[in-house]
Amino acid sequence: MNEIPIWKRYILTIAEAAVYYHIGENKLRAIVDEHVNADFIIMNGNRILIKRERFEAFLDEATVV
Repeated sequence: MNEIPIWKRYILTIAEAAVYYHIGENKLRAIVDEHVNADFIIMNGNRILIKRERFEAFLDEATVV
């Protein structure tokens, strides 16, 4: 099975997003908790998934993370 590179994935796990964005896992979980209804979050059961491109747009607008 071929693995899709992280920069081409549609969604990322918290661990993958932490590596990709250089933001700690705890900080990413805090961002998700603060923005529960944000369009960059997908919940798969109790697993948090982040839509990569929409989260990038969120980061572009953020002044502080």
